[in-house]
Amino acid sequence: MPRHNDPTSKLFYKGSSDDFIVFVDDVDILHKWRGDRSIPLAEVLNGWKIFVTHRHGAQGVLDGASKASLENEFGTSNEDDCMTKILERGEYQASTAREQQGDTNLRNGPAFR
Repeated sequence: MPRHNDPTSKLFYKGSSDDFIVFVDDVDILHKWRGDRSIPLAEVLNGWKIFVTHRHGAQGVLDGASKASLENEFGTSNEDDCMTKILERGEYQASTAREQQGDTNLRNGPAFR
């Protein structure tokens, strides 16, 4: 049974003090939004959360960005303004997680012997 191997689309923003990531639905919608700001951000974003990787690049552990880290990087802690700056200047990245198989019956012991 395959699990969580859907494609993931994100924007990576390398800041001066930290690295930030937001998830987007589709690159086509992102490009349309960059040209036409009347498109709501809710149609562009996949979840309303800004993540920080603590200077570990696009593949680091994702933690929620604090108001202090947003203030230090963007000069404001307003998430709408920070999202807009990340969407404008971020680098688009898409990836697909490899397929994983979960244990179906743990009583039978480990899946790999």
